Amino acid sequence: MMTGEQYVESMRKMHMQVYMFGKKIDNPVDDPILRPSLNSVRATYDLAQDSAYEDLMTVTSSLTGEKINRFLHIHQSTEDLVNKVKMQRLLGQQTAACFQRCVGMDAFNAVYSTTFEVDKKYGTKYHENFVNYAKYCQQQDYTVDGAMTDPKGDRGLAPHQQEDPDMYLRIVERRPDGIVVRGAKAHQTGAINSQEIIVMPTISMGPEDRDYAVSFAVPADAEGVIMIIGRQSCDTRKLEGTELDVGNSEFGGVEALVVFDDVFVPNDRIFLAGEAEFAGMLVERFAGYHRQSYGGCKVGVGDVLIGASALAADYNGCAKASHIKDKLIEMMHLNETLYCCGIACSAEGHATGSGNYMIDLLLANVCKQNVTRFPYEIARLAEDIAGGIVVTAPSEADLRGEVTGPYVEKYLKGAKGVSVENRLRILRLIENLCLGTAAVGYRTESLHGAGSPQAQRIMISRQGNLPMKKELAKKIARIQD
Repeated sequence: MMTGEQYVESMRKMHMQVYMFGKKIDNPVDDPILRPSLNSVRATYDLAQDSAYEDLMTVTSSLTGEKINRFLHIHQSTEDLVNKVKMQRLLGQQTAACFQRCVGMDAFNAVYSTTFEVDKKYGTKYHENFVNYAKYCQQQDYTVDGAMTDPKGDRGLAPHQQEDPDMYLRIVERRPDGIVVRGAKAHQTGAINSQEIIVMPTISMGPEDRDYAVSFAVPADAEGVIMIIGRQSCDTRKLEGTELDVGNSEFGGVEALVVFDDVFVPNDRIFLAGEAEFAGMLVERFAGYHRQSYGGCKVGVGDVLIGASALAADYNGCAKASHIKDKLIEMMHLNETLYCCGIACSAEGHATGSGNYMIDLLLANVCKQNVTRFPYEIARLAEDIAGGIVVTAPSEADLRGEVTGPYVEKYLKGAKGVSVENRLRILRLIENLCLGTAAVGYRTESLHGAGSPQAQRIMISRQGNLPMKKELAKKIARIQD
């Protein structure tokens, strides 16, 4: 397995087409806006080298028998599923940001079981293709980006009905040695920090959408792959040379619109190519795994935000107030409820036909439905405890300024014995988590990541088995039809 530094150096060797603010970024690794997101991924390598976290971060591969990073593992038991959530909480605690490898891990397991089912029906070799690909990624210790979300265009129309057929990624040419694809994948967290990209369809599809039912893998720097970085609130603060104002200067996340401009995919890297009836299965299984993930990563970041809020109360001199204590208790209650759902859907998992383990879909969707709500309340309470100064505090330059510094030091004092600098640091961290660049990896992303809230409600309706519940009521009430 690679060390964190080896991972960073491996990314230097990539030749990705990355654009930000309308300009090509020739060295994404050392760009001040992008580097914190790379550091978050690096943490997944560094912690895997730490013996204290070995049981969570590493596992024996079911494919090679070798020790690998858990992010590249094919789950073999409910214990694997539980340890996945525990690992994600750990990394959320260590980075207070999105560490970007969960989507690839969830794609690995969804594609693994779905290709098995496709081969079983059609006699294709997709499963063999994927197993060989997974072995390759495990042996190289690569970070893999999972790409599912299409731009979608007119949401009221199916892929084949769109005015612009490229609104969903599609096959535009079939060759004896592979396929050529065109389209884009949106909101791709960590794409610029990945060596590989796995593409999946984004919705269930009918026969007319055959060319859109495609799954494959390509290197992140393959010819025709172009990445356009998305804006984040407060992102240019990283250019100002101020550690304090950034809030979390070492870690972060970054998203990209990933364009596939007639990209060639060889046959041995194709996992689905026209079998439209299996698009829904792949989407459902991936979504289930990814909704499980939120019961870990968001909880870990929540731990940091709760700790920051408690420190803000200390620094403000109001930690003993009963309403402050009650708000912190409520934050912990909500956070641990999210964790309970992540653990529960893991513990209730089951083996698929391919042999890898799938979470309980109903509980995973309940987990993510809670995640669309609770982090917003946790963030609201954090902002309540911190006070309005979380969005009105002066800059670090003013704290250090010859004229302004003495005034900032005089008027922004809090509790006795607490430096103004430390008070500002914790306020900036809260701002970062609730409103700044990390809001993409915590608050707003909690709503839209792994599908919209309505997508989870649809799955809860499907998985909730309402007819069975009616029969239970009839039996107790002694009703006979």
